[in-house]
Formats: sequence, C-alpha cells, structure tokens
Amino acid sequence: MSADAAKHRVAIAGCGGRMGRALLEAIAAAPDCELSAALARDGSALLGQDAGAALGLHTGVQVQADPRQGLRNTQCLIDFTRPQATLEHLGVCESLGLAMVIGTTGFEPEGLRRIEQAATRIPIVLSPNMSVGVNVVLKLLEQAGRALSSGFDIEVIEAHHRHKVDAPSGTALKMGEAVARAAGRDLARDAVWSRHGHTGEREPGSIGFSVVRGGDIVGDHTVLFAGTGERIEITHKSSSRATYAEGSLRAVRFLAGRSPGLYDMHDVLGLKA
Repeated sequence: MSADAAKHRVAIAGCGGRMGRALLEAIAAAPDCELSAALARDGSALLGQDAGAALGLHTGVQVQADPRQGLRNTQCLIDFTRPQATLEHLGVCESLGLAMVIGTTGFEPEGLRRIEQAATRIPIVLSPNMSVGVNVVLKLLEQAGRALSSGFDIEVIEAHHRHKVDAPSGTALKMGEAVARAAGRDLARDAVWSRHGHTGEREPGSIGFSVVRGGDIVGDHTVLFAGTGERIEITHKSSSRATYAEGSLRAVRFLAGRSPGLYDMHDVLGLKA
C-alpha cells in the first residue's frame, strides 16, 4: 500500500470558519492525513474555490455545499458547525457509512438522542472540547469532586470570544457534570445559571456558572472549589484553536476501523478506567 493510500481521508464541515481554518492547517501539516472534502453553506463566497486558498494552501479540493456529493471519497467528517447543520451532515454520514467527529455544542436533548441513534450504525466521537488538556482537566475534576464534595462551594467560570452563540459553553457544562457526578449531586437540580438582585445566601450543594463573552478569547475555563480558609482552582486556558484541531485528528485516527458506537475524548485518550 502506498503512503497516500494509507492516509486518513478527512472532510471538514464549515471550512471557512475559525475552526475550519485551524483544521485545514492541521490536516496540511499531518503526514498521515489528507483533505478529501470541504463543505460550506449555500451562498458562501468560498464555493468552487480551493479549500486552502485563504490560507495560502493548495489542497486540490474545491469547496462544496452538497454534503452527499462532497463526502463520497471520505472516511471521516469533522464537524464544528451549528446543531442543525451537524444533524443534517449526520444523516449523510449515516447513509454513506462514514465516521464522524463532532465538536459542535448547543444540542437540544432531541439532537443528542439523534446522535446516539446514529452511533448504532457508524462510529462517532462526540465531545464539547477536543483539547487534550481539557480532557485531562475533566479527569482531575472527577478526583477533586469526590474529595471536595462537602465543605466546599463550587463555581464554574468560562470566557469565550464575542461571536460564540451558546452559553454556558459545552465545555463548562461538561466540567459541571463531571464535578456533580463525582460529588453525588444532580446538575439539573443544583446548577445556578444566573444571579441578580437580592439572591439570599448561597444554597448548600449548588453549583454556580458564570459566563464572559468578549474580544477574541479562544476559551478559558476555571472550576473554583471555595472552602473555609482555602480555595482550589483548576484552570485550563486555550491560546489557539490548533489544540482543538490536533485533538480532532487524534479522534479521526482513533475511529479508523472502529466499530459503530458513541465515543468521547476520554476513549480517544485512554482516560477511562
């Protein structure tokens, strides 16, 4: 088998977006991956152009709007778009038997159920954050949540750029879920999403969320455990979307030859017990 034949054929949805551009650069730099398709929405000025033109890259792949046509020569689609678009792409991948790496956030419960259903037919990695560092932090939060389940108040603080449309971030929610599960709490019951006016004292066992949106912040997340006389902060800060792109390619490699199923980055990184 030639070197080219052995490469992972990877497609990108939303190739003109911030993550799309980071993924294009990561694939171009990865010796074991090649771009097989690049998708953009109908009406995009990128349609018909070389996918790497804006980055000074020649990929030989033209941007297309029709996923069914564009994904025929693909093994895996990476999708960081919007929930509605991702679910449309999911149906195409399911019908073509393609693997999928989903970093999109903001799904409603019905959308998540649709992904779970598709995972009985194709292999999918679904994660609100593809960063290796963030997923190590999630593991640390499980340990902290168990050890600090009493006597400590828990707050999740996150910050992102002004263009992010969902809040709290999927990563912040995942962090809250990890801590709540480890501490024996129910996030749906114990989460406090906002504070305004005369709120009264903090409810014991609650988990607070704070959201910052501004500038070009790539993504900052902190979980604060505040006790009497001491505080513990577990923080992750992203300075580049390249971390998410590199994690996505690790997910692509993990899915190669994998049986259908719904996986996450803890599976990819071998962090599960």
